[in-house]
Amino acid sequence: MHKIATLIATVFYVGKSPKAPGTAGSLVALPLAWWVWLQAPAVAWSVICVLFLLGVWASHCVVKQSGKEDNQEIVIDEVVGVLVTASVAAHLWWHYALVFFFFRAFDIFKPGPVRWIDANVKGGLGAMVDDLAAAIMAAATLYLVLQASAYMVASAVA
Repeated sequence: MHKIATLIATVFYVGKSPKAPGTAGSLVALPLAWWVWLQAPAVAWSVICVLFLLGVWASHCVVKQSGKEDNQEIVIDEVVGVLVTASVAAHLWWHYALVFFFFRAFDIFKPGPVRWIDANVKGGLGAMVDDLAAAIMAAATLYLVLQASAYMVASAVA
């Protein structure tokens, strides 16, 4: 079971990247996010929920095995984070560039609630839920940016 958990938590060993495994995991997630959000919203959210639950289990196993609460090889959390952030994006390449940028920014800098969750929630749940919080903040920010840009374009045209 440990091998399966490692495979899931590291997203087929992407998390074993020697440099910036979180960034590598986020990049790998972009095409998956594109495909997931081509599906009906109920299907997309179901995929995200299943990946989140699998991520909690797999991350728990890897944290327990490695003894590292903040195991950088775990990148399933980044995958779920990118999928959640992409929920507000249209299927445009520059929207997905912003998905990547905003999610990574919130994941790396860990503002407010993200930092608290990271410090206080441990194990597999902790590994997953801080990135979920970062994704929710990134999605809200992306939504506001996209709405503001649409408003500016509409105002310029009128």
